[in-house]
Amino acid sequence: MGFFLLSLIGHWTFAWFSYVQDQKEHNNQSIEISDYFNKTFRDTLENWQSEFLQLAWQVGGLAFLWAVASPQSKSESNRLEEKIDLIIKKMEPHKADQLLKELEKQYPKK
Repeated sequence: MGFFLLSLIGHWTFAWFSYVQDQKEHNNQSIEISDYFNKTFRDTLENWQSEFLQLAWQVGGLAFLWAVASPQSKSESNRLEEKIDLIIKKMEPHKADQLLKELEKQYPKK
């Protein structure tokens, strides 16, 4: 949160210096706080739209699609489960069926 606030304060501070310089370069136009606020607020929202929302989609949306709707996620977990079953059968050949039944009761397949 601290980095966010520092970057936001820095953005608005440097936007103020840029706004004042632009006004001077355009024949010493008057400096108006409302004009500065509107331009800087617009720039801030454009940055958030292009960066923050894109990142939120990439992290949140794609993670959701991977976990819920992806055939790869299901096949990967099935593959892992088969490997673990094989390890159990190799380690405990006499008790493997019993152990797998207990695990199936404790953690049923979805």
